[in-house]
Amino acid sequence: MAPAGFVTRFAPSPTGLLHLGHAYSALTAWDAARDAGGVCLLRIEDTDTARVRPDHEAAIYEDLAWLGLRWPEPVMRQSDRRVAYAEALAHLAGLGVTYPCRCSRADIRAALAAPQEGAGASGAASGLYPGTCRGRAMSEAGPSDAIRLDLEKALALTKNQTLHWTETGPSHAGRHTLDPDAMRAHIGDVVLARKDIGTAAYHLAVVVDDAAQNVTHIVRGEDLLEATPIHRLLQALLELPEPVWHHHALVRDEDGKRLAKRNDARAIRTYREAGLTPADVRRLCDESAR
Repeated sequence: MAPAGFVTRFAPSPTGLLHLGHAYSALTAWDAARDAGGVCLLRIEDTDTARVRPDHEAAIYEDLAWLGLRWPEPVMRQSDRRVAYAEALAHLAGLGVTYPCRCSRADIRAALAAPQEGAGASGAASGLYPGTCRGRAMSEAGPSDAIRLDLEKALALTKNQTLHWTETGPSHAGRHTLDPDAMRAHIGDVVLARKDIGTAAYHLAVVVDDAAQNVTHIVRGEDLLEATPIHRLLQALLELPEPVWHHHALVRDEDGKRLAKRNDARAIRTYREAGLTPADVRRLCDESAR
């Protein structure tokens, strides 16, 4: 159990080496906790069993320690959290806001490409799930089904609540109100549990874990800013507390693209082996974040 007060977290996936972008996010979170007299937790998001590797997890601990960062033990690992996710999913199913989905990616692409009278171009242009399986009952769910949130039913269930969240990041600071129309246009019926590995997908796992760890301030990259409304909605449905969000700038390459784990030239390990110091890496993070 995390202590009371300011609590944030850094939650990498052990599917590759940490790069400069991860370093910037980790340092931003740890600095915020230090300045507030709080704590930064480390959480390992290892549910993608097809891609996670023990050596990559070991490298996470090694790289963060080299940067001078420390965290409370034991570290939460999502692979140990299946019961908690199943309970949250059952709660949402009990509210009637989930449905099983058997559609493959190819099915979804085909449905989006098909002309629909009166639909205009918004569905295909947005790439949102078109709702092919929305009428299916949870009693029909099988091992080959993903589980989706029925956004319309979820919004109807919370229509008497005005859902807000606070953002302290540099680009979107302020108090924001959940916009149902924007969620319909840009988010849609997100996946809550994946059929390929039979466990919680990101949106469900992150809100359940943050609440379990008493996270009060979520520090993450601005590429996840658009996920905040769906997380706030899930928190309301699951009766979880509202944290404060801080979306920081991203470290980008020379072409302005966000770094990915295939950017081995920007891996923390590469900088370490080249003889750079943690202070050098911190300086590079500050110079590259935009």
